[in-house]
Amino acid sequence: MSTSTFKAVILAGGSGERFWPLSTPERPKQFLRVFGGASLIRQAVSRLDGLVSPRDVFVVTTKSLVAATRKELPEVPKGNIVGEPMRRDTGAAVALGVGLATGGGDPVVGFFSSDQMVAKPKEFRKVVKKAVALARRRDAIVTIGIKPDYPATCFGYISLKTRAFVEKPDAEKAKKYVKAGYLWNAGMFIARASVFRGAFAAHAPALECLANIGGGARPIAPAKLARVYAALPKISFDYAVMEKAKNVEVVPGDFGWDDVGSFAAFDKYFPHDSRGNVREGPCTVVEAEGNICVARSARISLLGVKNLVVVTTPDAVLVADKSRLTDMKKLFKR
Repeated sequence: MSTSTFKAVILAGGSGERFWPLSTPERPKQFLRVFGGASLIRQAVSRLDGLVSPRDVFVVTTKSLVAATRKELPEVPKGNIVGEPMRRDTGAAVALGVGLATGGGDPVVGFFSSDQMVAKPKEFRKVVKKAVALARRRDAIVTIGIKPDYPATCFGYISLKTRAFVEKPDAEKAKKYVKAGYLWNAGMFIARASVFRGAFAAHAPALECLANIGGGARPIAPAKLARVYAALPKISFDYAVMEKAKNVEVVPGDFGWDDVGSFAAFDKYFPHDSRGNVREGPCTVVEAEGNICVARSARISLLGVKNLVVVTTPDAVLVADKSRLTDMKKLFKR
């Protein structure tokens, strides 16, 4: 693959809510060194080795995280890491990534998340190569669909037959989707820059200006970016473009993908004791079952409780029922 004709954009605008208090707005999930040793954003860039050179890697993050991101990814040129002045969801982030990565040219641009796990990076690279080749040949947005391990209700799905995107389903619908051969939507999108620009023009014209803002040799002025962002709608790329676009292609992937979307991931990646408890740090567990115990400061002692998540850090304590982990955002609405 010619690295000069493929650019990779890492979307890294996480807010730190799902893994609070281990992650915070100042050090969100992508900086956690919990799964796999290196931080998740470090892993996201490293698994692209051989597909794209560091000079062709771009990162769209938040303004407050630019310095931390540059420190974490020293091989990526500083000008390739740009902070959004305010949150406008993935619609704006993808549009900005197109403008940042292309600078007026028409390379293939791939969008990847900064906070996911891939157990088989070699297989991941094979699938991405296939998607890039398809994007070169066709005027289409290519998405990578993940073969489901189970009927998940926390992911969106995409149909291989109709290319239709569907939002996070309930348990019954999820079973039907898996049986019908639907794939998980992992939020990976690959297309030529001109195809992305055309999609924004057709389906989300309010975001089109960002796709044409220009990067590369022409740095984007922060003041200009702030003025543009102030007028943008807050909308995801799925809603803004993918649910409306007809020129969508799907490449299936099976490379051990995981969104590691909540503390439930500790059950998957950490060993359990004889009663099914996960313990990291100084944790005492007596007659307790199925708990996740993460002590980063004060010792945690559990007695006779089941299915809890208990986390301590120097600044905060979390106690939650495992079944409520998908509701973590409610803690930040008070």
